[in-house]
Amino acid sequence: MEALLLLVLAVLEVANLRSIRLTMGLTTTAFFLVAAAGLAWCAWSLWRGRRWARGPVVMAQLIQLGLAWNFRDAPTTLVAVGLAIGGLVVIAGLLHPATTQVLEQDARLEE
Repeated sequence: MEALLLLVLAVLEVANLRSIRLTMGLTTTAFFLVAAAGLAWCAWSLWRGRRWARGPVVMAQLIQLGLAWNFRDAPTTLVAVGLAIGGLVVIAGLLHPATTQVLEQDARLEE
């Protein structure tokens, strides 16, 4: 879901390109596309039980929690709440014992 939202942000950034800020718009679009692809790849890898993908996803959630903290004041308080809830839910899911058990199975298969 987060990868899809990053893709939407990339499309919105392209839709709002202006010649006065062309370089900033293009690099921001490229960042959102790379972040979306990386997060989607990690999510797919977690779905397949690859334990290496947990680290990058946890890091992305920690960054998201930092963004939530920066958006905490009005008028972006609701954005902050949404970012914080999303980040905490994903971290809780990644640290859940059932998730750890599945990812440890992957570690045993690699040995």
